[in-house]
Amino acid sequence: MGAMRASEGPYRPARDDRDLRIAAVDIGSNSIRQIVADVFPDGEIRIVDEMKAAPRLGAGVTETGALGERHMDEAVAALTRMATLARQIGAKRIEVVATSAVRDASNGSAFLTRVRKETGLKARVLVGQEEARLAFRSALAHFELGRGRSVVMDIGGGSLELALAAEGLVERLMTFPFGAIRMTERFLTDRPAEKGVRKLRKHVRAALTKAIPVRDWRGAEVIGSGGTFTNLAGMYLERQGIKVRSVHGTRIPRADVEHILEQLTSMTVEERLGVPGLNAGRADIIVAGLAVAAEVLARVEPRELAASAFGIREGMLLESARVMPVIADPGEARARSVLAFAERCHFEAPHARQVQTLALQLFDSLGARLGCDPADRQTLSDAALLHDVGYHINYERHHKHSFHLIQHADLLGIAPDEQIVIAHVARYHRGREPRRKHELWWALDRDARERIRRLSAILRVADGFDRGHASAVERLKVRWLKRALRITPEPRRANGNLRLELWGANRKAALLAEMAGTPVEIVGPDGKPVSEDET
Repeated sequence: MGAMRASEGPYRPARDDRDLRIAAVDIGSNSIRQIVADVFPDGEIRIVDEMKAAPRLGAGVTETGALGERHMDEAVAALTRMATLARQIGAKRIEVVATSAVRDASNGSAFLTRVRKETGLKARVLVGQEEARLAFRSALAHFELGRGRSVVMDIGGGSLELALAAEGLVERLMTFPFGAIRMTERFLTDRPAEKGVRKLRKHVRAALTKAIPVRDWRGAEVIGSGGTFTNLAGMYLERQGIKVRSVHGTRIPRADVEHILEQLTSMTVEERLGVPGLNAGRADIIVAGLAVAAEVLARVEPRELAASAFGIREGMLLESARVMPVIADPGEARARSVLAFAERCHFEAPHARQVQTLALQLFDSLGARLGCDPADRQTLSDAALLHDVGYHINYERHHKHSFHLIQHADLLGIAPDEQIVIAHVARYHRGREPRRKHELWWALDRDARERIRRLSAILRVADGFDRGHASAVERLKVRWLKRALRITPEPRRANGNLRLELWGANRKAALLAEMAGTPVEIVGPDGKPVSEDET
C-alpha cells in the first residue's frame, strides 16, 4: 500500500475513472474531523483535503447523560460544512462514524437522526472495540509492527481504546471510559490539579492492572493516536528546539512524558495557553489525557512512546477501500520509503549507493572513536543515499535543496527529529561546514549538532572518494597512526586511476580531521600521501 500523503491541491481531479474519492468523518467527543482522499486501484491513498471542528459533544455527558443543545448545534453546523465540501470536490462516498459521546448519551440516536435529516449524512455508532481496531489498522499502515509486541492506544474525549498485538496480529481489543474530557470533568474541575491527577491515575491504574497482564506486554512498543499525543509530540519537539511540518512518528521517552505532565499540572489553564507546541483548544483537557497515557506507559513499561498523526479516519479509509496494510518488520517501511523518495527525486542511483557503501565502511572503522552511537549508522546510510536529491531542483546549491526536500519528505519509520538530522547531514556533504550563523543547525540542541558534525564529516570524505561518479573505489582501508588518521582506497579495477577520487577526498577531509582530533592523510594505492599542492 502506498503511503498516505497530501496532494498538490484539494481540487485535483481523480487520475482516471477507476479512482474512488472517499470522505471519512469521525464524530468524536472532543472534535469532528474529516479527510477527503483518493483511493487508487493499486492501494495508494492520497489525502486531498481535511476539515476540523471542535464542538465538544462529550462535554457534560458524564454529569447529565445527554448531549448539550449548543454542542449539537455546533456539531450539525460543522457536519453541514464537511458534507458540502466533500460533495463539491467529488467524493463518491462519505463514511461517517460516531464514537464515545454519541454512544453513551441518552439522546445520541436523536442527534444522529437530526444529522441525517439536515446534512444527508448517515452515521454509524462504533463500539469501543471497533475504535481500537480502526486505530490499530491505521497504525499498522504507518509503523513497523511485524516483529515483537505492540500496544496502540487511542485517547479521545470520552474513552481510551487499546489494541494489543503480537507480530502485527491483534490479540486483544479493549475500551475504557477514560477520555480526556470525561476524566477532566470527573477529577480536575473541583479540586487542586495535583490532587486530582493523583486520584485520576489511581483510578486508571486499578482498571489497567486488572485488564493487562504485565508479564505478557511489558516492554511492548507503544503507539499513541489522537490529539493528546500529537500535542505531546509538539511540546516535546519544541523543548528540543526542533521545528517540523508533521509530528508523526515522534518518539518521546517515558521520562519526558512524566516531566511534561508534571509541568502542565503545575500550571493554570491560562498559563498552558503559552506552552509552545500545545494547541490552545486542548489546554484545559491535556493534563487528563497525559495522565491516562502515563498510566498505560507505567503498566507496559516501554522505553518510549511513538506519536501517530493518523487514527480512526485513516483506518476508515483503509477499510472502505478494502486495503489491508502490509505487516512490516523493523526497517522495511523505512527502507522502502527512503528509496521511493529518492526515486521520485530522480536520484543518480549508482553514485548514491557508492557513497552510501563508502560512508558505512568509514563509519564501521571510525564511528566508535568519533563518539557515534550504533544507531547513527542508519542515519548516515539514509543521508548518504539521499545526499544529492537536490539535483531534482538544480545543481547550484543542490546540497541546500537536498536539505529542504528531505526535511519536508513523507518518510515512514523515521521520527521527525531523526529526519531533521538526516536532512542536515545530507546538506553538509558539500559547501561550508556547520557553523553558528547557520540558524537551522544552531537552533538544534548540542547533542544533535554534534551528531550532524560527526556524520557529515564522514559523508563528505565518502562523497569525495566518488568525485567522478565512476564507482572507481572498491573499499577503504583505515588506520589510526600516532601522527594521523590514514585512509587508503583500493581500486575496483587493477591499476585503476584514482587521481580524481584522491583529490576529491583530500579536499573534503578537514571536518573529519577536526572531529578525529588528528590530521587526515589520504593515501594512494601506491602508498603516497596526497600533498597539499595536489588539492
